[in-house]
Amino acid sequence: MTIKAILVDDEKLAIQGLQIRLEKYEDIEIIDTCSNGREAIRKIKTLKPDLVFLDIQMPGFDGFSVVQGVMEIEPPLFIFVTAYADHAVRAFEAEAIDYLVKPVEPDRLADAMDRVRKRLTEKRGTEEIEKLKSVLSEVAPNAMADIENAEEPAASSRYEKLINVKDRGQIFRVDVDTIERIDAAGDYMCIYTADNSLILRETMKDLEKRLDPRHFQRVHRSTIVNLSQVREVKPHTNGECFLILGSGAQVKVSRSYRDVVARFVH
Repeated sequence: MTIKAILVDDEKLAIQGLQIRLEKYEDIEIIDTCSNGREAIRKIKTLKPDLVFLDIQMPGFDGFSVVQGVMEIEPPLFIFVTAYADHAVRAFEAEAIDYLVKPVEPDRLADAMDRVRKRLTEKRGTEEIEKLKSVLSEVAPNAMADIENAEEPAASSRYEKLINVKDRGQIFRVDVDTIERIDAAGDYMCIYTADNSLILRETMKDLEKRLDPRHFQRVHRSTIVNLSQVREVKPHTNGECFLILGSGAQVKVSRSYRDVVARFVH
């Protein structure tokens, strides 16, 4: 798998330094470089890279403006590369794959590239499956129906029963049934059980795919709740409410997710 990348930075030396660090990665093809945000938006829309290494502070359009400027197309993955660490939270809110501080450390770059490969593999695998289903539905509709029916019984088996979490230098094997709730902060997930809290480096979107939706539901843009842990529903103002969990913790349910609460009150 070749990963087509664009480097964006207003400092020529920064681009050269990143190019040197990326030379060791045989699967990375640098298809272009840009020195400002406007140029980056144009090149991203034209060349459609898989990955963009993006500086944040640039004259005119900054890195966040670049991300916003390509939302009308299917955007690439972004890795922010900056001299300042104080934009990290905002970077992860923009769903960046990673956030690297200059000078980029080789180990951190390697970790970021592992995350990129994983995300692209998942994306391309899904695309291939959908293409196959589309073709089958046209040339062999009966076979397609059989495949879809066969997928249903096996659906629950594809979800995780145990999640390995590397936190504080240790590996914790967490039984998903013991998870009470999960809070998101960019690419970091705070996983709460009855007697522990752990930090997992993963996006909310990716983690949701690993959990059985019959038991785990998002009740806020940054919170997933284990429905079996809900003990009480307390109405709040403006159509919102709170879920009281087994530990006594209260989780706010936003109006956008009221349908989740409906299963408890009907």
